[in-house]
Amino acid sequence: MHKVEKISPELNKVYFIEKHTLIHILSGNGSIQVDFKNYFDWQEKAIFLEKGQYIKFLSDNFTIRRIEFTNKDKFYNTEVRVLFKHLISLGYIDLLECDECNNFLSESTLTDNSSNIIDISSKQWYWQNPFKANKEEYQIIFDIKDIIDEEYSNNLTSNDLANLINDNGYNAQALIKNKVGLSIKNLVSSKRLQESQKQIAFTDKNIQEISYDLGFKDDAYFNRVFKNSTGQTPKQFRENFDFEKRDAFTQNILELLQKYHTQERALEFYADKMNLSIKALSTKVKSKMNITLGQLIRLELINTAKFMLIEGESISAISRTLGFEEPNHFTRFFKHYLGITPTDFKSGI
Repeated sequence: MHKVEKISPELNKVYFIEKHTLIHILSGNGSIQVDFKNYFDWQEKAIFLEKGQYIKFLSDNFTIRRIEFTNKDKFYNTEVRVLFKHLISLGYIDLLECDECNNFLSESTLTDNSSNIIDISSKQWYWQNPFKANKEEYQIIFDIKDIIDEEYSNNLTSNDLANLINDNGYNAQALIKNKVGLSIKNLVSSKRLQESQKQIAFTDKNIQEISYDLGFKDDAYFNRVFKNSTGQTPKQFRENFDFEKRDAFTQNILELLQKYHTQERALEFYADKMNLSIKALSTKVKSKMNITLGQLIRLELINTAKFMLIEGESISAISRTLGFEEPNHFTRFFKHYLGITPTDFKSGI
């Protein structure tokens, strides 16, 4: 059984994931946020989220297809967990490389038997092979991730965690470091930070209680660790995430950027419009949206450029629209941030 729906999500609303879910973004621009990380390269991807995660849409023009899977037993399958149990970034399938996935995500077949998309996607994930490992190595890596998710608050050492794995001759710590690029200790710290952010943002527990829940014996030490990781104290983080009050700041700055980004790139212009100093606006954007104001402006320019390229506009016309003096200036800008030229992007559409 599964539930399929097409929705236009609200700007900046937290959507909690209650069941294993596939998110397919059909249209829109801007960024999405999953578990306090912002992502800008979601186009042409099927995104997989597990229960306990959340997603926010940092623009008000998204249309998405959401598929919730209710067959719980399927997700204990070790072949399938690679889609949902994220190590560093999002779990996703690149739809440009998976014709079979695209067929299942078409409107006509989706309502018939969409659970098959899980089997197809897990095969595609192994084919994409994001960490350049073999299947046996992946099972060890994800066994460790399973243990971290259960034991992160119990102050186990990296050796303790590695010893809980029957590693079949592999050195588990070396395998994680070599394939994932992080140590087991890094993965534990990342999990603990993420859980602390969730408790701070989404519960009314006091900071001392949260620090004890996470295995910190000293809440002052927890405060220092949290601030070193996020740049904010737990109290500041709770206020800035603004889960309940839902102030209009994020919507206001995004609307300004969408309206003026082709004409104005100066931080001072947006600060004046928001009646803030440049420093105050920059600080507020960073704390509330986990991105700099300059990055937001560049992101709007890149998104507009991509949509114009998709619509068949010439590079010289796009360059003029976005305020570049010369087409080659625009080309350099585009390649610097996306790694490919506008011409290469156009040929890949």
